[in-house]
Amino acid sequence: MSVTTTKNLMLFSGRAHPELAEQVAKHLDVTLTPQSAYSFANGEIFVRFEESVRGCDAFVIQAHCAPINDQIMEQLIMVDALKRASAKRITVVMPFWGYSRQDKKHRGREPISARLVADMFKTAGADRIMTVDLHTSQIQGFFDGPVDHLFALPVLAGYVKQTYPGQPLAVVSPDSGRVRLAERWADTLGGTSLAFVHKTRDPRKPNEAIANRVVGEVEGRLCVVIDDMIDTGGTVSKTVEILLRDGASDVIVAATHGILSGSASEKLATCGAREVIFTDTLPITDAKRFPHMTVLPIAPLLAEAIHQVFADGSVTSLFDGNA
Repeated sequence: MSVTTTKNLMLFSGRAHPELAEQVAKHLDVTLTPQSAYSFANGEIFVRFEESVRGCDAFVIQAHCAPINDQIMEQLIMVDALKRASAKRITVVMPFWGYSRQDKKHRGREPISARLVADMFKTAGADRIMTVDLHTSQIQGFFDGPVDHLFALPVLAGYVKQTYPGQPLAVVSPDSGRVRLAERWADTLGGTSLAFVHKTRDPRKPNEAIANRVVGEVEGRLCVVIDDMIDTGGTVSKTVEILLRDGASDVIVAATHGILSGSASEKLATCGAREVIFTDTLPITDAKRFPHMTVLPIAPLLAEAIHQVFADGSVTSLFDGNA
């Protein structure tokens, strides 16, 4: 007996950011697979898919936003359900990799939680991971399998290029660790000036940093402060203040992941930045938005990457071979 089968792409969404999954489905011209998902009274999560997933190429989208532990657990349970229902290949689509800041030991007796997340997904049955703008690139090596590391730079830089043409720009890294990313931004924007902010951080005090001085030429320029994520907004707000103090004509903030914990939105709204730009890798509620915040869609990039993976194409080609 011989059977000729065809590849079947199926898209699944967790409950954290359904709007993003719906946009990805729209760009792929597929429908999200219906499922039952709910939490028991004690917080345990239940997921069941309403259609057969046997032999499918499954893509499971979930945003790792607050409450982050619930979102990660729900995605793990979805992956486990797919594995036990005989899905042929399971790709975990996590636009923001939860716990990615804990990628190394700063001091003794600390965890490497980013590795733990990778191990849990591998154990649950994931064959592949797709993510956007990792906190550090070496996290790709934590997962024992293919990792598609996508970049939001074309989306963010393209918007800046179109919105602020003809102005003298300076790309500013909020710390020395983002200088290489700043160089790529500068090349994309046409060889602009580069600068970075020298800052100190106490590893015993999370989310706290002291911005000391600017290294580079920013006077009279429109400064573009770039980062992978903004959580409490404290570091970026101080960076904007220092740039304006040192003679920058104006400041734009561009970051991929808008975590925006606590009073972050209030800090960003009043820090003096002309515009704050995010992508929608994480849900940003109306309560967290302010007039000069811009949220760009990441769904077209995710959809094209999913299409390339499904069709055995090249994800690197989406970034001119630089991914």
